[in-house]
Amino acid sequence: MGRSGRLAVLTSSLFAAAALAQTSGARGARPYTTWTAYGGGAHSSQYSALDQINTSNVSRLQVAWTFPVTGTVIFNPLIVDEVMFLQASGDTLAAVDAATGKEIWRRQTQGAMGARGMNYWESPDRSDRRLLFIANGYLTAMSAQSGEAIAGFGDNGRVDLRIALDRQAAAPLHTGNPGRIFENTMIVSLPAQGASYDATPADVQAYDVRTGRIQWVFHSIPHPGEFGYDTWPPEAFKKSGGVHNWSESTVDERRGIAFISFGSPRFDFYGGDRAGANLFGNSLVALDARTGKRIWHYQLVHHDLWDYDLPQAPKLLTIRQSGRTLDVVAQATKQGFLFVFERETGRPIWPIEERPVPRSDVPGEHSSPTQPFPTRPAPFARQTFAEKDINPYLPAAERDALVQRFKALRNDGLFTPPSFEGSISMPGHNGGANFATSAVDPARGEMYVVAKALPTVDRLTLPGQSGRGGAAGPIVTPEQKAQMIAQARELLAQGGTLRLPSPYEFMNQNSLRMSAVGPPWSEMTAYDLNTGEITWRIPTGTVLAPPELGIPPNTGSHFPRSGPLVTAGGLIFFATGSDRRFRAYDRSSGRELWSMELPAASEGMPATYAINGRQFIVVPVGAGAGLFAARYGAPGALAGQYIALALKQ
Repeated sequence: MGRSGRLAVLTSSLFAAAALAQTSGARGARPYTTWTAYGGGAHSSQYSALDQINTSNVSRLQVAWTFPVTGTVIFNPLIVDEVMFLQASGDTLAAVDAATGKEIWRRQTQGAMGARGMNYWESPDRSDRRLLFIANGYLTAMSAQSGEAIAGFGDNGRVDLRIALDRQAAAPLHTGNPGRIFENTMIVSLPAQGASYDATPADVQAYDVRTGRIQWVFHSIPHPGEFGYDTWPPEAFKKSGGVHNWSESTVDERRGIAFISFGSPRFDFYGGDRAGANLFGNSLVALDARTGKRIWHYQLVHHDLWDYDLPQAPKLLTIRQSGRTLDVVAQATKQGFLFVFERETGRPIWPIEERPVPRSDVPGEHSSPTQPFPTRPAPFARQTFAEKDINPYLPAAERDALVQRFKALRNDGLFTPPSFEGSISMPGHNGGANFATSAVDPARGEMYVVAKALPTVDRLTLPGQSGRGGAAGPIVTPEQKAQMIAQARELLAQGGTLRLPSPYEFMNQNSLRMSAVGPPWSEMTAYDLNTGEITWRIPTGTVLAPPELGIPPNTGSHFPRSGPLVTAGGLIFFATGSDRRFRAYDRSSGRELWSMELPAASEGMPATYAINGRQFIVVPVGAGAGLFAARYGAPGALAGQYIALALKQ
């Protein structure tokens, strides 16, 4: 039988079976037992009620199949009936038999796809089944049965995301955030085109999944008459940018509430041209998913100067307090805080205090005098970096140089603002939580957060002098700083508003390319959100470093950015980063039960599903050679692939 004939048989048997999937999962299936959306569902829980693989048998996991991909992969696959949809390359989708890994079809997309995932929708009678994803800045609809473009959607299967943007954008608005489907609506968060002062605003838009027509728009930088307009300079929406939900979003499907976690306003490290709190920057916003109207919001960083975007999807849980059940939404942050709110009203479950924070001494800046601090739960990340915390495994000369540098840097703890001499930011804007690095058990009120310690130096320079010293350049003396402040004031007097460059530095610029801070370099924290208590905390993995460095095991791996998967089998699956291992932990204690070596690091999120009673775990592998890939002992060529695991039959 030829490929076309085999495809017809497979799609008939796999897609047309009665009593199967609806938008959020298989019709009649137990909740949380399908994986038909990024993160397991619109709920973003990264949780599965499947329990065939459990604490008693996880040691017997073995590779069931692999599927090679071109380039790197962090794409979270979808599984509908018995077909898996995955990214075969940056611009190619593939459908494979989820039980065997055999390819059914592959189709090239019109431009590179969003890196992290996509969406699935079907009509009530299942005759119309679609994959919806972003490719080269276009919302794209493709037939799940054949991989062909949906001709009646937008312009021959595509909608330009610039269609409802009030400001001109020259380049396509491409984003890695896969968006969310609610009923017949595709909710998409635009990116902020550019990372500097001229970035575009990043509105949230909703499209009809059948026609591609725009349904509503929520302005992330408020327009006149909209709530929050007065937290910006007048008409900021015409010239300011950012406030982008670059990471992930969540939908409470029962209530019809879309939870959007917004990023920082542009520019990230200097806000002299955006006086005010800058709503809805760094805010968790609850929107009516049918209309886009704001229900409530809470700003978690005022007038952000640290690039402390809300980095991941809000998590939906049900907790129990004083004999009552409460439906809550929990938001983890880059700075290591976990904020928990009542889902319908935005009421904090535990008090949030506005506490004084260090003020900026840079001319023209408008740093907020206070920032929100949750009184419970306790932070999941280290928030200070003192001299005593310098990495003891660095060569002695490099440690001594760091000590001298510390003395010249501003280091006033959490929320130390960027400065001319350079300020230490800990855990750093790529530390703490990141996309997909939290998972929950939604019914038991348990949350698991993975964080990394990656401090930065945030240093401002004068216009036209961005290369002067740089973030890692010569130490700025008090005399030089005074001169720069005087020049900045003179420029302000002449032109009114400054736009200062900021060459930040990850503090791993040493001969070993290790973090400047000592271990643990990454940790997983388990929370019981019924009480707000931490139940355990463990380092995740280790580093593959030369033996002569003397680094012990269980230091936490360097720079992990993969996502955990929690299951009803009592397990947490997690790829630990620079040691290139996939691990299973006992979720009740954090004890490691099993691990396997991967051919390369993984930055992706595992998925799980069952076919004919057999549970599979699939993990994307092949993170490339960038900042977050394996540093030590990495193979010459990092092989991209999906690896599916199951118990031996």
